[in-house]
Amino acid sequence: MRKPFIPLSVPSLQGNELKYVTEAIETEWVSTAGPYIQQFEEKVSGYVKAKGAVAVQNGTAGLHTALQLLGVSSADEVIVPTLTFIAAVNPIKYCGADPIFMDCDDSLGLDPHKLQAYFEKECVFQDGVLRNKSTDKTIKAIVVVHVFGNLADMEGIMKIAERYQLPVIEDATEALGSYYTSGRYAQQYAGTIGTLGVYSFNGNKIITTGGGGMIVSNNIKLIDRARYLTTQAKRDSLYYIHDDIGFNYRMTNIQAALGIAQLEQLETFIETKKQNYFQYKKELAEVNGLNLLSFRKDTRPNYWFYAIEVDKSFGHSRHKLIELLGNHHIQARPIWDLIHQQIPYKKNCAYTIETAPKYLESVINLPCSSNLAKNDVSFIVATLKRLSAGIEEDKS
Repeated sequence: MRKPFIPLSVPSLQGNELKYVTEAIETEWVSTAGPYIQQFEEKVSGYVKAKGAVAVQNGTAGLHTALQLLGVSSADEVIVPTLTFIAAVNPIKYCGADPIFMDCDDSLGLDPHKLQAYFEKECVFQDGVLRNKSTDKTIKAIVVVHVFGNLADMEGIMKIAERYQLPVIEDATEALGSYYTSGRYAQQYAGTIGTLGVYSFNGNKIITTGGGGMIVSNNIKLIDRARYLTTQAKRDSLYYIHDDIGFNYRMTNIQAALGIAQLEQLETFIETKKQNYFQYKKELAEVNGLNLLSFRKDTRPNYWFYAIEVDKSFGHSRHKLIELLGNHHIQARPIWDLIHQQIPYKKNCAYTIETAPKYLESVINLPCSSNLAKNDVSFIVATLKRLSAGIEEDKS
């Protein structure tokens, strides 16, 4: 009997989504003005305990705005991990700057040890400015990505950033709801530790507005300027006077209405994802050659994406496994190809990239939707067991 298709990650819309969106339509507040936008900003900033938030069109717009707020320009370079989605890097080029690619550690986040080594060996720090010896460009900022909802080593990274007086942008687009439980940043959420944080509400994220994103910060001046820049840098609400080059990056009221309904269910989504993660962990322990990647022990992650390492002992390559799972109507995906190897970035500096290629060759993501049922998890693992045993056909 053929099983129905199990997608990788789809939204769960079982709350007040229709009610709030209908109200937005009925009141005719459907564009980039309307009460839901401010409410959503306040609810997100309240949830993550940030002093302010600005709703934008998507996570990429949020990252671009964050770089603009820090004054990144063509005279600058920005540190960024190579193991990430390309949207974390492209906004650097939008600003005319160049990325410098760093390796990951076993959290899949930026490796602070290699970051420190790069600054010590390849840069000079003088009068509060860090410069690249080979290009004489200023290192302007660090972009940290919290991969799959797993927090990067923020304690290590922030110590280095503070030492060299560098602002940090947290790409927390995958990590809404993740926070530290111990250490220097205990009870602080992903996105609120650095200078600026950015979330995404794309359709596959833990909560969705269809598209959409959010900038958060504890620096109200930066938040006010973010709101100004994302509304075409309009000086006032009546006259068309513009003092800067701005952007049409604001979220719509319909999106915000959807987001509020989703945010109301976030902790429920996280609990479901947590239960499914530990079910995977328990059942996958019986499958030779597969290892479910763990989350940091000093955190409460949001369990957004589940990643498994495929060892040679499994009997199939990562690529072949994705194909075979597809034949069984189970969607899986590889981790992103490394950005420093992509055509637009091959000429940019990539510093001792050693760990990321290992994960590139071995990691795939398994279905992790917020409404994934327990029997679906069991079916996926049973399929993996059969594939491990060399049984590629489902006779049931």
